[in-house]
Amino acid sequence: MSKALKQIAIYGKGGIGKSTTTSNISAALADAGYRVMQVGCDPKSDSTNTLRGGRYIPTILDALREKRKVAPEEIIFEGYRGIYCVEAGGPTPGVGCAGRGIITAVELLKQLKVFEQLELDVVIYDVLGDVVCGGFAVPIREGIAKHVFTVSSADFMAVYAANNLFRGIQKYSNAGGALLGGVIANSINTDYARDIIDDFVTRTQTQVVEYIPRSITVAQSELQGKTTIEAAPESEQAEIYRSLARKIYAHTESKTPAPLNEVELRSWAAQWAEHLRTLAA
Repeated sequence: MSKALKQIAIYGKGGIGKSTTTSNISAALADAGYRVMQVGCDPKSDSTNTLRGGRYIPTILDALREKRKVAPEEIIFEGYRGIYCVEAGGPTPGVGCAGRGIITAVELLKQLKVFEQLELDVVIYDVLGDVVCGGFAVPIREGIAKHVFTVSSADFMAVYAANNLFRGIQKYSNAGGALLGGVIANSINTDYARDIIDDFVTRTQTQVVEYIPRSITVAQSELQGKTTIEAAPESEQAEIYRSLARKIYAHTESKTPAPLNEVELRSWAAQWAEHLRTLAA
């Protein structure tokens, strides 16, 4: 196993652009010459699609449903620039815990010693951040990922999910859990959206790692089944993702955030709602 192996978890509310962001980070790091594995930890199992031309891959849980023992080549598939793609998978609909796939994936990858054998530089876990409990908390709780980042827009429910993640990190921080690297501010196309995110990170004692605007280039690329890094490498959006990837890889100092309690978060949201009404008047 490479001495420089970094394990990073990227969380975010469903639909916030978490997998889009994660896949572009992976693609940018692969372009820079790093050996990368992306582990999709969302039951939808679509994290690695744009790294593989829009193609789905068998999940770890699917493989284990068919037989007890699986070989690495049955769950690990190469994508863009040789990125190793893994999907944890989810339970049979209506049965079991959606977080079980993460627990099973982490245990199996350790058991198969794939990190050592593939001599990876970085493993990126793409984790659903709507809830931070059970299996979804494993990368934090077990300290599997040393650094955690969250993708959030300025929308209240995205901020709410990020704040819940901060609470989970705070809970496990004294027991060797992963710490927070910062917020990846996504879909930031207005000054007020940037101001909202800036105020939130100030109040929770964290930081913005990168501001990513909403761009039609991303939609065009994904319709081709590709990341922006692959489909539009000369675009401004691709350069923003490259900048983010450099910052993520170079990051070394994470910390425990200071999440807002329920009353504080609602009061904060109400103040911003009033401010936006003033701006619109």
